[in-house]
Amino acid sequence: MAEKAFSTMIRFTPDVVHIQHEFGLYGKHLGVSVVPLILQFKMLGIPVVSTLHTVYPHMDMQHRTILEAIISNSDRVIVHEPYQMETLKGFLPELLHSKLRVIPHGAREVEIIPDAKAKLGLPEDKKVVLIIGYIRPSKNFELIVDIFPDILAKYPNAVLVMAGKTRGQEYIDYRNQLLDRIANSPARDNIIIIRGQLPQPVFDQILCAADVVVLPYKIVSQSGILAHCLAFGRPLVASSSRALVETLDWAKAGLVCNERDEFIDSIVRILSDDKLAQDLSNNGRHFVKTYISWSIIADKHLDLYREITYVPKVQVRIITTE
Repeated sequence: MAEKAFSTMIRFTPDVVHIQHEFGLYGKHLGVSVVPLILQFKMLGIPVVSTLHTVYPHMDMQHRTILEAIISNSDRVIVHEPYQMETLKGFLPELLHSKLRVIPHGAREVEIIPDAKAKLGLPEDKKVVLIIGYIRPSKNFELIVDIFPDILAKYPNAVLVMAGKTRGQEYIDYRNQLLDRIANSPARDNIIIIRGQLPQPVFDQILCAADVVVLPYKIVSQSGILAHCLAFGRPLVASSSRALVETLDWAKAGLVCNERDEFIDSIVRILSDDKLAQDLSNNGRHFVKTYISWSIIADKHLDLYREITYVPKVQVRIITTE
């Protein structure tokens, strides 16, 4: 994977290379081959920026070792959340701290899709509680399945939609347990499952059909789902995971919960209070437009690239060949 990436990228004669890092994305052993990939570019004098998508408050030595190697050999390193920078500074040598930058996860500026419920065949006369994304234990979807009968007791005119899939063969047992849980739930007739890969248009429709999106995650480094929800103005109910709390405190677009009963009350509150739901929706869309639209985030990246690249004062044309 890393060698193929180098061979492809070098053909473009890049002025800067930007690595998007996830553990395991660059092969086995937690994707350690990303380090020699970075070194190959550095040996050619090409500056490297690395975005670290997974930085948890508590990481084992293997993960920390790989991150330190990436940071040591990159010219600049981006994380999406302030707490991630704090985490890295906690174990990095001080001389590496100046490489770190915080640039939030971007979001599209989009129009809300009308009649999304009808297009998906969802009941238009009911409000939709949505859990969406890759199915794995850290998402804690089972919590919402378990409490949905209590939500229906307080707000009967609702359905729960679970949309997503497992990634490859990962967490198949967890997925099957979750499906069994739904099959045995007293609320099963009000639970709808949308399984499979969700192309962007379908993903967008599902989000637009939601009256509230729930992110009950046990652990999260940063959340692309959260950014999409803000873009479409979906009211949110989220766990108190630090990455979610920091963004929602800033955006004022959702309610944060710690306990089971808080999730029940917060979901019912949004379903029952149209003004609250609209305020949260407006806040989310305003937040995207003002702070994290892709055009804003792109400018922040360009500023960073300019810090580490030589920009010629004459016009230069580059021709690439097959």
